[in-house]
Amino acid sequence: MCMVLGAVACGGGQGDVRFLSIATGGTGGVYYPYGGALARIFTEQVPGLQMTAEVTGASVDNLRLLQQGRVDLAFTLADTLAEAVAGTGPFAETGPVDVKAMAVLYTNVTHLVALEGSGITRVADLKGKVVGTGAPGSGTELIADRLLRAAGLDPRADITRHALGASEGAGALKDGKLDALFWSGGLPTPAIQDLVSTPGLALRFVPQADLLPALWASFGRSLYREVPISAGSYRGQEEPVPVVGVENYLVVSGRLEADLVEALTRTMFGARAALEAAHPEARHLAVPAGPNSAPAPYHEGARRYYQFGDR
Repeated sequence: MCMVLGAVACGGGQGDVRFLSIATGGTGGVYYPYGGALARIFTEQVPGLQMTAEVTGASVDNLRLLQQGRVDLAFTLADTLAEAVAGTGPFAETGPVDVKAMAVLYTNVTHLVALEGSGITRVADLKGKVVGTGAPGSGTELIADRLLRAAGLDPRADITRHALGASEGAGALKDGKLDALFWSGGLPTPAIQDLVSTPGLALRFVPQADLLPALWASFGRSLYREVPISAGSYRGQEEPVPVVGVENYLVVSGRLEADLVEALTRTMFGARAALEAAHPEARHLAVPAGPNSAPAPYHEGARRYYQFGDR
């Protein structure tokens, strides 16, 4: 019987099919439609390959699945990837992950959405509030905790936290069960689009860029930068909101062969129009700035495609 999860070849002779799996995120975010499009394109265009996209808790969860050999490719955030490579933070117990970068995708925008009238105009105002902090094992959870600490709050003691993904958190905010919701994702995020379109619900996007100096002091300047939630990104949003941005990466297991990863990278860049049709964030796919520009080393196959050589 053929397994679909992980890299498994089934059958024999000329008709062998290799099954790979890509870890994405929740259905209300960007990772899932982007990953689904990639899985379809790789299956259609790479001979002998069948790829499936898995719904997951996102960044941290994805790298744990990669470490366990249960998936072969994964979406993740730069800060989570740095922890995985070092074997720190969420990976302190299991140790460093054998993970390689394949492509830098787009910049995640940190959304902090609060009910109008809640008195929340900055992260520090979350003290004593009921807050959605992202799904367990997600990059949202990691950045939410870091922002809370940067604002001088204890993420475990100073808020009532609910570990909810984008869709679940949006529903809870809509129902008045939360005062605010963190979400780290691309623009626009479908679940946030649906939330802000709710008739009679008044919301605000809360800025966090003022906390960047504290983040840089703790984690260096390479992981976080100021980005806007641009005016018009969501219905009724008339002004840009300065927030914290972090890069998204498509990463692969270090166990995958260079020829395969080179073929996947080439196929991905050749299908940019189809990927952009799946989600507009795919328009940001571009050749990385250099061989040392990611928190993890680029896989040899990706280096070949980018012609990094030994630079």
